[in-house]
Amino acid sequence: MINGLLPLLQWLDRRLEEAIASTNDDNKSASDTYRGLLQIESETAEKLLEREPGIPQFLDLETDNLLTQILPDSPLDWLQKTYQLSEFEVKIMAIALAPELDRRYEKLYAYLQDDVRYKRPTVDLALNLLSNSAAEKLSQRAYFATNATLITHQLLHLISESNRSTLIARELHLDEQVIQLLLEQPGIDSRLMNYCQLIEPNKIIDDFSLPAEMPPGLMALTRQHWQQQQPLQLYFQGTDVTIKQSTAQILASKAQTNLIVANLLKLNTSKNDFELNLSLILREAKFRQTWLYLEDLDALMTEEQRLVYQTLLAALANFEGIIILSGEQPWHPEKAILSSFITISFPPLNFEQRRNCWQFHLANRGMNLNAQDLDYLSDRFLLQTTQIANAVATAANTKHWQSFSHRDQNITQNQDLQLLFTAARSQSGRDLTNLARKIEPKYQWQDIILPPNQASQLREICNQAKHHHLVWETWGFGERLSLGKGLNVLFSGLPGTGKTMAAEVIARELQLDLYKIDLSQMVSKYIGETEKNLNRVFNAAANSNAILLFDEADAIFGKRSEVQDAHDRYANIETSYLLQKMEEYQGIAILTTNFRSNIDEAFMRRLRFTIEFPLPDISERHQIWQQIWPHHTPRSPDLDLEFLAKKFQLSGANIRNIALRASFLAADDGGIVNMEHLIYAIRRDYDQRGKILMREELGQYGKFG
Repeated sequence: MINGLLPLLQWLDRRLEEAIASTNDDNKSASDTYRGLLQIESETAEKLLEREPGIPQFLDLETDNLLTQILPDSPLDWLQKTYQLSEFEVKIMAIALAPELDRRYEKLYAYLQDDVRYKRPTVDLALNLLSNSAAEKLSQRAYFATNATLITHQLLHLISESNRSTLIARELHLDEQVIQLLLEQPGIDSRLMNYCQLIEPNKIIDDFSLPAEMPPGLMALTRQHWQQQQPLQLYFQGTDVTIKQSTAQILASKAQTNLIVANLLKLNTSKNDFELNLSLILREAKFRQTWLYLEDLDALMTEEQRLVYQTLLAALANFEGIIILSGEQPWHPEKAILSSFITISFPPLNFEQRRNCWQFHLANRGMNLNAQDLDYLSDRFLLQTTQIANAVATAANTKHWQSFSHRDQNITQNQDLQLLFTAARSQSGRDLTNLARKIEPKYQWQDIILPPNQASQLREICNQAKHHHLVWETWGFGERLSLGKGLNVLFSGLPGTGKTMAAEVIARELQLDLYKIDLSQMVSKYIGETEKNLNRVFNAAANSNAILLFDEADAIFGKRSEVQDAHDRYANIETSYLLQKMEEYQGIAILTTNFRSNIDEAFMRRLRFTIEFPLPDISERHQIWQQIWPHHTPRSPDLDLEFLAKKFQLSGANIRNIALRASFLAADDGGIVNMEHLIYAIRRDYDQRGKILMREELGQYGKFG
């Protein structure tokens, strides 16, 4: 028999044969086929009373040394040496294992236990088979106590139908992992199927999951510890889940060992379940002599999960193999707990790595971009490897659908780029949606009317975003400056002067998502809460590649006050924290304020652009009046837009609202917008803003006032 189990089963067969031979069959009745089920005969009862209490039912136990017959280097040999099992404990395992190999043992056990319902061996049967006297049988009950080796390490389970059953009535069941080990069965423990996956060394990593180079020395380090059987705990820190897991797979593959991958968040349904699941995973790795990869460590590093976290540390400290943990946040466990702990950092993909990743997945999907567009895509979106793969798949599927729904149109390469931009945006910003309001950009350059200087600065912002890679990476400015790689911008001006519109124009030009965050809602009266709110926003934004529009910047970015109390001190801390996060953010962050004078000059110097949005002059107002009307809006030919521009100093937003109100008035009064509708709408706008419109201001149109 395979696996070195033949000596065990040969011993068990001999012992069962002796036990059956020693059974007194002289007084069996005709109904003995059903003995133990229907009733106990009086003669049987008399026989039972004649037996000495506690004496083993089967005597004539042969003496042998079973341990010497175990095949060296077999799973049984490893198990016996690892847990230092005695010969008695090995025999218990043999008795429990036999029904897993041959169902004939079920019949034999039922016969010897005088009950066809008992197809599994009980503690009593094991003691009867392995004891020579009543005293020996009593002392050997210790092998089934709660502190016994087989029970403590959960190699053996004592199963009973009810909690009231006695110890000797409980059935012996080897743990599933022990059975799989002894029989060398493939696959992972069924109890772990929902939490883990087993990756074999011959599995080919067929996607572009490792665009970055392996951290220097990592392969040599893991190989040395594995060959010398030294424990090692590695912490893979970084945001790209795929790269970290792929690195672990490659390391395990080079060491010719399996890798068990488990998610700590899925394990943590409750503390008790977590402890059980973790112990099973650790033992699975121990039995299979594999590496273990535990991801999502961040889920346990909270105050609410403190007990679960301590359980994890205690378990890891006692594990003698190689464990790789994965998370995003820095982790510094106590050195006394994890003596062989090393952090390996995985920085986000740089431009070249992102470009290679895009190129790989595009080629696999039969999509091609020219070098300039590929650079444009790689520089604009700071995606992870999985996100890039998903974006390409989404774009390719959309293109496939469009080829059927628009058969008469040829999809150009420019359309491919648009599909990829849309798909890339869909891969980011999901976490940010719960913290900010997404704005769908509708405005283009021709929609915004600004003085030449302001318009030029907006285009400069877009150009800096487009050439980010060239200047920071190719030309080397990134090596000189550690912070400030993002674009921090301040838009100041009265309400309605175009600050939000300008942000939309930039977002549309760069094809990036735009999220509006109300800073007045971020500020909390509770110490430390404002920083937490801001941290959540920037953490989500780091993976969203979005433009952040912080409205009402005065709420937190006002002039720093003299520190007179704790509130003043923490207000200044909040302001400094926002500036720090903005400098760390590599995207575009736009602050808006109605009053530039409220912003501290110390912070103004840290902003890349400061753009003042003035109220439009007569010429600009005239342009706005001309452009505000949709093409299909019916208008009277005598609309005096030049008069409106000269007479009323309105912001762009005011003009938009007046045009919209006048259109609704016209819809209910003839269907054509005329001056009467506009004058009425202007008066309503003045009323709404608490201003008085004098009839004299209306000039020749005073009759409408």
